[in-house]
Amino acid sequence: MPRLLKRIHGDWQICDVAETPWIAQDEWRAGSALQVSVDAEPSTEWLDASSIAIDFPAMTDGRGLSLAVLLRNRLGYRGELVARGSVHQDIVHFLARCGFDAIELPDEERLETALKWINPHTGYYQPSVISSESTLTSAN
Repeated sequence: MPRLLKRIHGDWQICDVAETPWIAQDEWRAGSALQVSVDAEPSTEWLDASSIAIDFPAMTDGRGLSLAVLLRNRLGYRGELVARGSVHQDIVHFLARCGFDAIELPDEERLETALKWINPHTGYYQPSVISSESTLTSAN
């Protein structure tokens, strides 16, 4: 059975993938799980989705990160946000800071490594979706 990284009660864990019936934006109806592409225009209708998956077409395409931030900050989406597609372990840290709750990696063998890399720092200068303040102080 496929596995993924998932935030459960604030902690990231390796979990089995639940068989979610993702529905493309053009066929989606409120209350069901929505899958969107990285170039989709966010809509307030999406707030009625049971969960939202953003499908990354390429490892080098960062538009899904921006879309996640827009969903969390501008629209106030509080449901489950899932990263799917060409997601690589090197960006799991950024996915987590942009508000994703679950990350499906195509190569399951790298889950242990990705789990170690999801929170590699003890403090940050910049706020993020998960923390509205800097966690580092400047030494003046």
